[in-house]
Amino acid sequence: MTRKKTAKVCSLREVKEAKAVLRLVPVWTTCLIYAIVFAKPTTFLTRQATTMDRSVSADLEFPAASVQLSVPATVAVLVPFYDRVFVPVARDLTGEPSGITMLQRIGTGLFLSFLSMAVAALVEMKRLKNAQQYGLLVDTPGVTIPMSFWWLIPQNVLLGAADVFTMIGMQEFFYDQVPGELRSLGLALFLSIIGVGSFLSSFLISIIEKATGGDGHHS
Repeated sequence: MTRKKTAKVCSLREVKEAKAVLRLVPVWTTCLIYAIVFAKPTTFLTRQATTMDRSVSADLEFPAASVQLSVPATVAVLVPFYDRVFVPVARDLTGEPSGITMLQRIGTGLFLSFLSMAVAALVEMKRLKNAQQYGLLVDTPGVTIPMSFWWLIPQNVLLGAADVFTMIGMQEFFYDQVPGELRSLGLALFLSIIGVGSFLSSFLISIIEKATGGDGHHS
């Protein structure tokens, strides 16, 4: 006795919806690069700040996590500038109602995040050089490197500028590009980028520490 195999036939609308979502995968994957950078202030940057001089006076010291405030502060300053200055000027130049397209906005944010990482690399080189000079390559509780944590601010300012472009750009893009019946999926795709990026950021830090911290080396 043979069993009849039944297969569900997808409708044309379902096929189009699936294709529309699959077309977003390359952009989703590319945006993971930004999400990894976005997670840096809450992971590696805060850890850096704990090893640096955060004193304001003899009796006052900033907590290490306070360095994260420079990112939202930059966003708060630049968002009005973006809306009132950048968009009108870009609109006159490009003829685009929003000044630049959603992908251009995301791309600009990615470029700024690359600059932020370049500055971060230079600052970390200086931090390690100072640590080596004073024999502080191995973290010692209560002992800080004679280097001000204000060195960490420029990279955060660039990251805040990247947020202005990329965060809103991603939200608009994924909401706009999915079919109307799948609008909630667009928001889910955006949030999943942030979640996966945070995981990858922590994973990369762990891998780098293991790769550079053994056999007499210090990360």
